[in-house]
Amino acid sequence: MQIIDGNIIFVILVLIFSVIVHEVAHGYAANSLGDPTARLANRLTLNPLPHIDLVGSILIPAFLVLTNAGILFGWAKPVPYNPYNLKNQRWGEALVAFAGPGTNLLIAVIFALVIRFLGSMLSLQAFSLALIIVLINLFLGLFNLIPIPPFDGYTVLSRMLPYRYAFALRALESRIHAWGPFGLIAVLFLFILLLSGPFSSLVLLLFHLLVGG
Repeated sequence: MQIIDGNIIFVILVLIFSVIVHEVAHGYAANSLGDPTARLANRLTLNPLPHIDLVGSILIPAFLVLTNAGILFGWAKPVPYNPYNLKNQRWGEALVAFAGPGTNLLIAVIFALVIRFLGSMLSLQAFSLALIIVLINLFLGLFNLIPIPPFDGYTVLSRMLPYRYAFALRALESRIHAWGPFGLIAVLFLFILLLSGPFSSLVLLLFHLLVGG
């Protein structure tokens, strides 16, 4: 995409910051709902050092950007939390799970509004950076809401469904976890193979609707 061409460093830095904000949002949501695990582990901070995952935060995003893979994602070290500490056992896990992608989507909307109403006042570099922030956070937010494990959308869906339907989803999660790291790789590979094109088109459609033009 044109806004990414020539802005690779900005793209990688924005992606790293965005996945960190995503994880911190999980931690703040859990803390507000009664679980202090992330706070006690000193993970409620925007300092990137406690959050950086070498593979998910740096190597994979850089590889996807440099190879024009058509999909852009990454992850930070998951913020720890104990669901049994949550005050709301019915909806707590769903709220914690939604906090991450919800924050990414909120950031996308805020910067889209900046572009729409203040874009003419921004320098070309600042305008390009704002576009990158909208695109990456929109992509991350929607990507993590895909309702298959291990994404946040799966946790949201499984906690909202009646037990008998949620049980079937949790059986799928158990199978994927049983594969270890290969489970996540398999899910990502199938997504890239089957859905990356339509998903990227959806993200770009929403991107243009948000920023205009």
